[in-house]
Amino acid sequence: MFSSPWHYFTDPVLQAPTIGSMLMCFSSALVGVIVFLRKRSLLGESLSHAAYPGVVLSVLIVSTFFPDAPEAVAIAILIGAFLSSILGLWLIEKLERRFKVKNDAALCLILAVFFGVGVLIASRLQSTHALWYKTIQIFLYGQAATMTSVHVLLYLVLACFMGAAILLLYRQIEIMTFDRNFAKSVGVPLSLLDTLIFVLLVLAIVIGIRSVGVVLMAGMLIAPAVAARQFTDRLWVMFLLAAFFGALSGFFGNYLSVELPAWGMRQGLGWKFSLPTGPMILLSASALCLGALLFAPSYGLLSRALRILHFRTQCLAENLLKSLWKKGAGATVTASQIKRSQSLSSFHARALLCYLSFQGWIERAPRTGYQLTHDGVKRAERIVRLHRLWEVYLVHLGQGVEKVHRSAEEMEHILTPELEQELTLLLQDPKHDPHHQPIPRGKELR
Repeated sequence: MFSSPWHYFTDPVLQAPTIGSMLMCFSSALVGVIVFLRKRSLLGESLSHAAYPGVVLSVLIVSTFFPDAPEAVAIAILIGAFLSSILGLWLIEKLERRFKVKNDAALCLILAVFFGVGVLIASRLQSTHALWYKTIQIFLYGQAATMTSVHVLLYLVLACFMGAAILLLYRQIEIMTFDRNFAKSVGVPLSLLDTLIFVLLVLAIVIGIRSVGVVLMAGMLIAPAVAARQFTDRLWVMFLLAAFFGALSGFFGNYLSVELPAWGMRQGLGWKFSLPTGPMILLSASALCLGALLFAPSYGLLSRALRILHFRTQCLAENLLKSLWKKGAGATVTASQIKRSQSLSSFHARALLCYLSFQGWIERAPRTGYQLTHDGVKRAERIVRLHRLWEVYLVHLGQGVEKVHRSAEEMEHILTPELEQELTLLLQDPKHDPHHQPIPRGKELR
């Protein structure tokens, strides 16, 4: 149904756009990690829009003074976009430091003003230089499909430069990102490093707008970094994952922009539109980011929901074991009794009984109901011991006896064996809690 992915690396027409987009996304993802961790995500959006007047003015100058040198347009656009972005960055810094304008206000102001100037000049070109105006629109929305081997070489140089800079300055970047005061105290040249990072950011934006455009460039800076952050707490791993997600987005953006319309035509859907490569690259990156936010093992929404559900189930189960233990040996409980005592639905009550049975903590009693097994008794005694140890500890800290029960009800579910041992040593292995009830022995909990 679909072409082989390898075809996109060997086909003469598809090869340059695919590899070029992957390299561009790789580079932007690397610098995007730094921007994301420094909480300057909107800076990429502002600088990408600030590059637009430079693009328009470069085309205007070339068309006016060098009308017979179309090959000079690409170089002029890169230079103009770079200088325009640097000017936007300089103005943002001046607004923040000299005029005490808030960061978000300065970013939004530069974004709006520069983009407005660019659109104003472009509207003039639309009537005087229609062909050049069409060239400008490429940089507004991106057009990765028309890349050539020259663009691939340019992106390769940029990717190598980005990777080398981050690799050589990794330790300084790490210290500066997480603790600027400490970085200053150990002699890290913060001003020089900030300048280098801003230059890398501007380069990534200037080169990248050819693929995804001014409007969408900020997404390619941030989306891979956000996705990578869900999988790790280590900076070097985050760099690697962001680069991988960025390159993957570049590939799938090209792949889907070609394959989906072709598949629709083969199915007789009569599609009359194409899927632009630039937006598809960003949508691919957004899909990866959304998948990471939902399914990442540690920080994913689904993973956290499952952990919360498991913890709540464990708390209900341990409370039930504790109440059965307090009733005495041979005590039984039914699903209806659990439903009433724990305010659960019939389904949840039976599910809780199934969970306890699966863990081996309860078993069917000879009469109607369930009773504790030997392992269930040990588990219940452990919960009771942790509860009463914590009550003793709180009284040891000076709290009133009447105030310790509620805190112990919560802490009994999360105290670890290490904390239990420390409490036992600190409190000299108490035999009774503040309410004069016996505390089960530690040997019963192993």
